[in-house]
Amino acid sequence: MRRSSASLRAFPISPVSRSTAYRGLATHSARAAAAAVQTKPTPPTEVTSDDLPVVSVAGRKIAVGWDSRTWSRFHNLWLRDHCRCSACYHSITKQRLLNTFEIPPDITPTHAEPTPDGLKVSWPSSEPHVSLYPWSWLQQHSYDPPLHQRESQLDKITWGSKIQSSSPTITYEEAMAADDRGLYKWLSHVDHFGICFISGVPPTPEATEELSKRIGFIRETQYGKFWDFTSDLAKGDTAYTTLALDAHTDNTYFTDPCGLQLFHLLSHTEGTGGSTLLVDGFYVASILKELHPDAYSILARTPVPAHAAGEESEIYKPYPPSGYPVLNHDPVTGELTQVRWNNSDRSTMKNMDPYQVEEWYDAIRIWNKLLTSADSEYWVQLGPGTAVIVHNHRVLHGRSAFTGKRRMCGAYIGVDEYRSKLAVLRERFSSDTAEAGRSVWSPSL
Repeated sequence: MRRSSASLRAFPISPVSRSTAYRGLATHSARAAAAAVQTKPTPPTEVTSDDLPVVSVAGRKIAVGWDSRTWSRFHNLWLRDHCRCSACYHSITKQRLLNTFEIPPDITPTHAEPTPDGLKVSWPSSEPHVSLYPWSWLQQHSYDPPLHQRESQLDKITWGSKIQSSSPTITYEEAMAADDRGLYKWLSHVDHFGICFISGVPPTPEATEELSKRIGFIRETQYGKFWDFTSDLAKGDTAYTTLALDAHTDNTYFTDPCGLQLFHLLSHTEGTGGSTLLVDGFYVASILKELHPDAYSILARTPVPAHAAGEESEIYKPYPPSGYPVLNHDPVTGELTQVRWNNSDRSTMKNMDPYQVEEWYDAIRIWNKLLTSADSEYWVQLGPGTAVIVHNHRVLHGRSAFTGKRRMCGAYIGVDEYRSKLAVLRERFSSDTAEAGRSVWSPSL
């Protein structure tokens, strides 16, 4: 369903007020880590022959009555398309074998009945075809009406400067452990908070690169694959200088900005400064939405062009070249999913209507004021042995100016690789059926 730009003001992004953002942060952190590794979801209630949902075939839909007041309705066409028997769905590749376009638009089942294992539907065909849909799967995927919350940001824990008292952290040994439980804990921290520190990392590029590869393959860009750099302007970017960097996200000039970035300060000699700045963009956005809804709406609908052109051999721009808004939302749930903000890499704002110009500058002025408030900024002095990973679609980073020679290494990792690894680990450690293999009825499919 298309939404007007004005409707963005009503988009839910799980806002957290200043008074509650930090409440019990240490407890949240500990619980999140424990839940990530130990907690298994409550299995769906088993349905017995004496307690079956009511099934009714009416027109082009099948209605399922879970209780006297809760019903779900499923289109016949939708049900037939989602049959996952061996003839319609490959059990190994998890890909559809059924030709969707051969299903008659007005298909009607010859019979439908409740069974302890699920909804059993018989379809008309040259050869009898029977589909069985597990009750738990139907509940999870009910769309008329939705019975379960879609994947959302509700498990995200937003934070401000006070997170310094209880920063999400794991050890290098945990992250590299062969059983992957530490890796799951690490990526769960990133999922909840958007950041995670890793302590006890050997201060070498080799160890840091191996740490990065624990998540997925390293994404190669114009800066290379694995970075190992100093402030020598080897690349045409202010990151390769001693200058201060305001809070920003990387790759706003890419159509698909990197998902994660890992930093490790290997050494800093003959100088001072260079503190790392971290800001939770989701937290700042929630405040902006609460206090300045008009400014929020402007940042959610106005595309911002960007470029990377410090090297004579390259000019990077996103596609479409008009760019993307600072605040991007899920088109289905309306939740905030990505912050894209780098004022240094912003290109010419030439696609705005004249009446938009002043209100857009007013909006980014408010946005910047909230980003740079003491309430939002988390400053930390990194040192050899402590790496930090940042979710680039959520957390902005920067640094203070410095003197001397500072050697930094790190890497980009794609957001899809990170989400895949986290999903696999969640399936492995949080599913009662993981050992039996991934079912064709897995909630992930």
